[in-house]
Amino acid sequence: MPSMLARGAGRRRSRPIGQLATLVAVAALALAALAAVPAGAARQRPTRRPRVLLVGSYHGRRGRYRSIQRAVDAARPGDWILVGPGDYKVQPPRRSRAGRGYGEPAPAAILIRTPDLHLRGMNRNKVIIDGTKRGYRACSGARAAQVVTKSGLNGIEVYKASGTWIENLTVCNYLTNKQGTNGNEIWWNGGQGTGRIGMHSYWGDYLTATSTYSNGVDAPYGSYGIYSDNANGPGYLAHDFASNMGDSAFYVGGCPDCNALLDHIVAVDSALGYSGTNSGGNLIIEHSLFEHNKSGITSNSQDNSDAPSPQSGACPPGRKAPLHNGICTAFRFNRVVYNDNPNVPGNSVNGLAGASPVGTGVVLAGTRMTEIYKNVIAGNDAWGVLVVDLPDQETPPPSSGEHCQGGVYVDLPTASGQAPVCWFQALGNQVLDNRFAHNGSYGNPSNGDVALVTTPSTDLAPPHHVYGADCFSGNTDPAGFSSDPPAVQSDPLLTCGKPSPGNPDPVATFEAECAAQLLASCPSGPAFSYPRASKVVLHMAPAEPTMPNPCAGVPANPWCPPPRLGHHRRHRVRAWASGETDWAAFERRLA
Repeated sequence: MPSMLARGAGRRRSRPIGQLATLVAVAALALAALAAVPAGAARQRPTRRPRVLLVGSYHGRRGRYRSIQRAVDAARPGDWILVGPGDYKVQPPRRSRAGRGYGEPAPAAILIRTPDLHLRGMNRNKVIIDGTKRGYRACSGARAAQVVTKSGLNGIEVYKASGTWIENLTVCNYLTNKQGTNGNEIWWNGGQGTGRIGMHSYWGDYLTATSTYSNGVDAPYGSYGIYSDNANGPGYLAHDFASNMGDSAFYVGGCPDCNALLDHIVAVDSALGYSGTNSGGNLIIEHSLFEHNKSGITSNSQDNSDAPSPQSGACPPGRKAPLHNGICTAFRFNRVVYNDNPNVPGNSVNGLAGASPVGTGVVLAGTRMTEIYKNVIAGNDAWGVLVVDLPDQETPPPSSGEHCQGGVYVDLPTASGQAPVCWFQALGNQVLDNRFAHNGSYGNPSNGDVALVTTPSTDLAPPHHVYGADCFSGNTDPAGFSSDPPAVQSDPLLTCGKPSPGNPDPVATFEAECAAQLLASCPSGPAFSYPRASKVVLHMAPAEPTMPNPCAGVPANPWCPPPRLGHHRRHRVRAWASGETDWAAFERRLA
């Protein structure tokens, strides 16, 4: 029997009377609905289709643009910018449009101010946004190859533009000035220093941020690898790698409810693997690696430009806690290992990052309600986890509106007399079900898996005490769990939700100060053995996995043509052209 496809070939099949009546009825309803639309609405232009702007060349096809910044300037919201492989030596123009004060865009090689923009490289390891001079190899570590300016430089800066995507490329060697200002490789800037949220959603996938040059521990150096501030998300950083930073490889700050997820990131060879100042609310870091940094993960409260303080991981109203305990800031399922590297950029002049306690896996400094859950924390030679109060000596800029919120001004003795500091207590943090091993090998007093160095919560005025104790439970070590105080997991006073007795042990306090040298230098001696930088040697980041399909999700363009119709779809089109309507019978024949 001839197939339905053959019988219908060459002519349009007539429709039964019932089908025709149905079509007439549907058309009448559509005309009635159109008549009900206001006159102006019927003439509205349809939504503009996104354009794809091509920079460089890819597979022998040259794009329209040679400059990434020119493509960014030509883009409109919703557009895509694809960048072909190449070493793009990009510096800001001499007459940069960037401002110089807090809350203004900073000098950047690529400045994005257009929302809903996609910037994607076609190969993560071969699309390089490079801060070094022309004539040198990509990301050269030679001193003569570096560009050092009075203000410092940044690589890619997204300034108060929500909904931006940066994907599948490498940024390297954008350095600070000699005072340590700027030097951010990839920066979502929602208004740093303003104390206000200026940006919402952002995404960063398959990114590499690194620097191969620093002046020893001193500036100039790369300061932050992948950096977000004053943004309330949703923010998503995944499959990213950052290394060799004088401050932190990854940073999220200045957001009471950051609404951010960092997933499958790698942070190595930096002063801090991750740093978060006054960053809380819904903030998760998971399935990530922090290795060979001076300190691995650091979260803190500070009286500085990343206002408002303090850091608090308490769940915002209406948000569900990841583990149903009222905490929404959690570092979980990570590997925090061998963070004992003193030979990284950054020194004591570089604020808290330069004073990070060497050999420490996780530092909670003046934080509230942050959870450390089910991580592997091993090979950190001072402490696996250090929970400590933070006496902050910084002077915040007037623009931030910061004045020690969440802390208390106290006078501490210094070499020149009494000096006020903003004292932030660590309260209500939870360290639960982590696997510890081989921590504390410096062998100083209090070194080990965990140390708690805090004042009792009742020492400061309410509402500090309502956060309860910093508590520890379910943590294990094959060699025996070690802590200071020794009974940190069995002391009934250190129970979640109760007022905290703290651990104002002067020995542990002094050891924490020796490791960090935040307030003063540490004396030499067998009980105060913490390594200091000897020689900083930086290496280019290794090749990292690139995006499997850089054309995924991109509108059709010369580099990403529409997919060819497969056998099944070709037959569907042919059947539609011949008038076939019995789709069930048609699908059975194809099967």
